[in-house]
Formats: sequence, C-alpha cells, structure tokens
Amino acid sequence: MGIEVQGNKGSVTIMSIVAPGFHGALRDFSGNGRFSALQDSTIETALKMADSLISALTTELCKTYKVRNRPGSFFPFTFTDIAGMHSGGIGIKTDDIKKLLNGHIKDGYTFNPVKPITKEDPKYNKNPILKDRIHCLVAVLPANTVSVIDEEMIWQMREVREKARDLGIPQVIVMTKVDEVCPLVKDNLQKIYTSKKIKQKMEECSNSLGVPVSYIYPVKNYHEEHTTNTTVDILILDALKNIVNFANDYVEDQEDS
Repeated sequence: MGIEVQGNKGSVTIMSIVAPGFHGALRDFSGNGRFSALQDSTIETALKMADSLISALTTELCKTYKVRNRPGSFFPFTFTDIAGMHSGGIGIKTDDIKKLLNGHIKDGYTFNPVKPITKEDPKYNKNPILKDRIHCLVAVLPANTVSVIDEEMIWQMREVREKARDLGIPQVIVMTKVDEVCPLVKDNLQKIYTSKKIKQKMEECSNSLGVPVSYIYPVKNYHEEHTTNTTVDILILDALKNIVNFANDYVEDQEDS
C-alpha cells in the first residue's frame, strides 16, 4: 500500500508541513504509523525511525524530515517536527511557531523556551520566499487527552491556528489513539466513523480549537503489532493524502495570486 503524490509544477517542488502538537504526540503519529503506511515497512522499521525523532522532541530542535518513496527517491513533501507546546510557560514560544509558518526559521534551529528567535540569529531567514514557508499546519492530538487540555494550551494553539488562518495556511488535526477511548473501535477499527464516542472527541477538538470536524482525522497508532494492518494504514494514508492535497492547493493559490 502506498500513496501517489504529484509534485507541484511551479516554483515550489517540495511542500512543507509542520506539526506542533503536544509533546510526544507527533511521535505517536509519525513514528508509529505514517512511515509504515507509506513505505510498506514493518512496525519494527517504523519504530526505528521514531527513535530518530527523539532528539527533536526532547531538545526542541526544528528538524525537517523527508519521506522515502522508493530507494533513491523521496515524496515531494517534508515534515517539520518540533516538540510542540507545553503549559506553565515552557516549550516553544508561539511567536517562534508564527515565524516558522512564515519561513523565517531555518532547518536545524534549536528553539529557546525562554525567548523567541531574533533577526540576528544565523538560523533566521530575513527574506523567505514561498518555498521556505509552511504549506500546511497539522496539530497532532491524542484522543484520550482531548477532554483535559488546559486553557493555556488551548489559547496557545488557537493563537497559532489563527495566525495560520490569516496567512491562508490550511489547518488539520490528526487525532491519535482513538482505540483507547472507544471499546467498540478497539475491537473493530472499521467502526471508527460510526462510533458516537469518536464523533464526540472530534467535536470536542473542533469546539476547542476552531477547526471544522471535516478537517479532523482520527487514526489508530501501532503499539505492540509486529506487522502492518490494512485498516490502520488506510486511516493514516487518508489523513496524509488530504494533508498533502491541502498543502498543494495552498501553494497553487499563492503562485496564482
């Protein structure tokens, strides 16, 4: 199983997607699912790739990752992994995420939880062009914590989402760990879109962050599985396909304007 992606024909040949979710949540989605679904690899390979993200998630490094399509070839999009937001005044500053959306922060910058990046920093891009910007904003949230997100976190995430909205950048929520909030879905993943509990969690996400339900994608993570699962992969691929399409539409709109 794979995904067909057409590269943009204009000035942007590689689309950039950023996912500033909860600390550790992105690892659940990207490490334990996304790469497995894209590359037809086993969960063992996916977990090895997840381990490579640990430094980014703990040092708050801005790191961009390519996704391999086949040997010697990559998909025409990248994921920028950042540690995300925390309550209590720690974690990445929302001002830095806004600058990242605009293309002002170069790959490899280490976010400072005390102060945002300055124009004098060597990793600051003073004159970003379209290819430097983020083309889709993805929040990765675990379904089992949606109900307990504190107000400070919600405020930070809404602030970033509103900045993305003002820039015209599409926004998506990937809701992970759906099997941990609904016994029916845990027993039969194909019931994910008929589950009242999952629908409730999606509506909670929508109400809290202001993202329409139609832009929220529930997925299941791999945990103890040693082989891939078709239904799990279909959900992940559906989310990823739409994210890439949204990013591509944004790029085309910007090039036409």
